[in-house]
Amino acid sequence: MVDPLLGATPPTGRARVQADAASRGLAIELVHREAASSLEEAAALLGLPTRSIVKSLVVKRSDGDFLFALVPGDRQISWPKLRAEVGVNRLRLPEAELALAATGYERGTITPLGSSTAWPVHADASIVGQRIAMGAGEHGYSLFVDADALIASFGAIVGDITEPVRPPG
Repeated sequence: MVDPLLGATPPTGRARVQADAASRGLAIELVHREAASSLEEAAALLGLPTRSIVKSLVVKRSDGDFLFALVPGDRQISWPKLRAEVGVNRLRLPEAELALAATGYERGTITPLGSSTAWPVHADASIVGQRIAMGAGEHGYSLFVDADALIASFGAIVGDITEPVRPPG
């Protein structure tokens, strides 16, 4: 696909991730994997526990801006904790189209690396000291990175922003 304004093929999500990581001096490992229909399936394909896969969630603030929340796969956002950390009364997960417009990435591929806009990053404290897997900007790929190096490269705010995933029902 040729970008009519630039006259060239825009870089793939994976290429954007690699370029941003390189510009930050951040060592990442990109891994091709079979398509996964869930986080649990992706973890099984990578041979990892779900807690080692970190979801990069796009969160919409009431002022229209966004932020990234880095959440381990076995946990979910604690809205009261995240609101307190951000200092706002309202936050929400945006529709898939808004997340794509805010980052340039489809759900399931989202990462702060190479995002079309550099939104603030908030990381759950439980990922500190871990080697994690996360979205790599394209379906069928995951990236591995040292969480501490990732956090440092973004100047991310680290805090207790999650709670265990509640079983359905």
